[in-house]
Amino acid sequence: MDDVKQKQNSYRPKKTSSQKGTSAVNNLVNSIVNNKPLEMKKNTAQKRKNTSEKNNMTKSASTRTTKKSNKPSRKTGHVEKPIRIIPLGGLGEIGKNMTLYEYDGDMFLVDCGMSFPDEEMPGIDIVIPDFSYVLEHTDKIKGLVVTHGHEDHIGAIPYLLKQFNVPIYATRLTVGLIEGKLKEHRLLAQANLNIVKAGESVQLGKFTVEFIHVNHSIPDAVAFAISCETGTVIQTGDFKIDTTPIDDRVIDIARFAEYGKKGVLALLADSTNAERPGFTQSERIVGESLSNLFVRAGDHRIIVATFSSNIHRIQQIIDEAARCNRKVVVSGRSMLNVVTIASELGYLKVPDGVLIDIDLIKNYAPNQIVIITTGSKGEPLSALHRIAFSDHRQIEIMPGDMIIISANPIPGNEKLVDRLVNELMKRGANVVYEKMYDVHVSGHACQEEIKLMMSIVKPKYFIPVHGEQKHLYKNSLLANVMGIDPKNILIAANGSVIELTSQSIRSAGIVPAGRVLVDGLGVGDVGSIVLRDRKHLSDDGIIVVTVSMDGKTREVVSGPDVVSRGFVYVKESEQLMSDLRELVCDILENSYLNNIHDWNSVKVKIKDGVAKFLYSRTHRSPMILPIIMEV
Repeated sequence: MDDVKQKQNSYRPKKTSSQKGTSAVNNLVNSIVNNKPLEMKKNTAQKRKNTSEKNNMTKSASTRTTKKSNKPSRKTGHVEKPIRIIPLGGLGEIGKNMTLYEYDGDMFLVDCGMSFPDEEMPGIDIVIPDFSYVLEHTDKIKGLVVTHGHEDHIGAIPYLLKQFNVPIYATRLTVGLIEGKLKEHRLLAQANLNIVKAGESVQLGKFTVEFIHVNHSIPDAVAFAISCETGTVIQTGDFKIDTTPIDDRVIDIARFAEYGKKGVLALLADSTNAERPGFTQSERIVGESLSNLFVRAGDHRIIVATFSSNIHRIQQIIDEAARCNRKVVVSGRSMLNVVTIASELGYLKVPDGVLIDIDLIKNYAPNQIVIITTGSKGEPLSALHRIAFSDHRQIEIMPGDMIIISANPIPGNEKLVDRLVNELMKRGANVVYEKMYDVHVSGHACQEEIKLMMSIVKPKYFIPVHGEQKHLYKNSLLANVMGIDPKNILIAANGSVIELTSQSIRSAGIVPAGRVLVDGLGVGDVGSIVLRDRKHLSDDGIIVVTVSMDGKTREVVSGPDVVSRGFVYVKESEQLMSDLRELVCDILENSYLNNIHDWNSVKVKIKDGVAKFLYSRTHRSPMILPIIMEV
């Protein structure tokens, strides 16, 4: 018995300074789960020993239950079949979330999201996952389940449905937001949408998927408990533990704990805030800050920029506006769509007469108006950006306007947000942003919440998901602190085939899982070569050399003409352009004298000669485009 106790104690995580101050939340959890303290997972050997001793006391040898194994049973010849988990997006990045599950010939998908382009993708509208592996197995895929209605989880659904009409299962608000996207793409009539409530389950082939309510920055967010004969996998989706949520629906900790007691094979947990210590603040903190700021605004107009999908934030803004006898105006297409859908479905409660059309804004004094708008990320095409740069048709900044940017800048967008703030301040606005006041809280779990989820679920294996590489790595360290064997923790990449059995976790290969770029109506027609050319054009500009030549005599009929775009201003560089034309004439003459009759070879000589000449004169390398017209 002393050996047993020693093994149990060695498996328990050591308390660290970061775990101090969590007793209140732990007490809450314990009170939910039958008032019994949660224990960390014992090591596998001890667990088997205890089970064996208990069976020996209660059952005869002839009635003992055979343990699960990936080896064939002597009696039945049954071999344990593995669960395969294939992330197709969302690992090593923020956005584009998509995961494929496979067991015994049956498959289903979790989420189908998009991401926004970075500075290396000029002209690209959105980025979606590569569906090629999914389209190879459409006969096996039983459905798509969706965790919540954020763009990085539903944004690519229309592009998938254009190629494969898969049944979709989601909660009510999530289905409403998906419907809005499908209407834009004219796909709603053919879509197979199914509303599932938290606590309910769907059967997808040999999988049973239960929807479990979690807190996030949008209502109706869920995690999934995915069960088959081999075991249960829990995928948290985006979550936080908010004990005072705006809609009073606390995360269903008790259900997670029930699965933890039964035994969970693997946990796939949100890694977004894995670097942040402590707990994520409650959304109600933002409401208190907004109340104080509304008072400070006095007789001035209030403009609040936030994420269009943050319905709880929008609700608090509307409530505070109504309390201050202000009318609410909504600006931005995505904001208007979400407010309309959430109001129709009852997730957003707007008092009568509070919401007015943007065209009526001129009929009210500044102290009677609150404007809710998009643009908290500093996007150049957003409503707030157009307002700041006097490009909005109905709204113009007035001195004294209070602008509240209620969001954190997305990594990489900091300069855009700073530029926006500076422009608003130049116009006399009083700008309040997250660094100064509590006007934003995250919708993702911080370290203590992630650790709490691990201690409740007690998984055998841990797979960090949803985050950049540094987030995945930090989350894996948290799992190790919580007593999970490093051999049972797997940091995967998009396209990795993760194979699970009751005895092992391993990477079993790679499938295609790249990115597909959407530019206007074109999907996937812009690749690395086009992006390279666009980047080249944006960095150095272009020089177009045009010449008309007689196809028989090979004499120059007209030209050469030189056109510069984004390189130099021609009127101020006449000598450079004149020298460039002379150079092209020399190249054409040499080609004629050397009996070079292939137009492509002539173009190559023009391109190389012009490039060397321009670099020697300017130390710049524009794109060179020679055009020979045969007449």
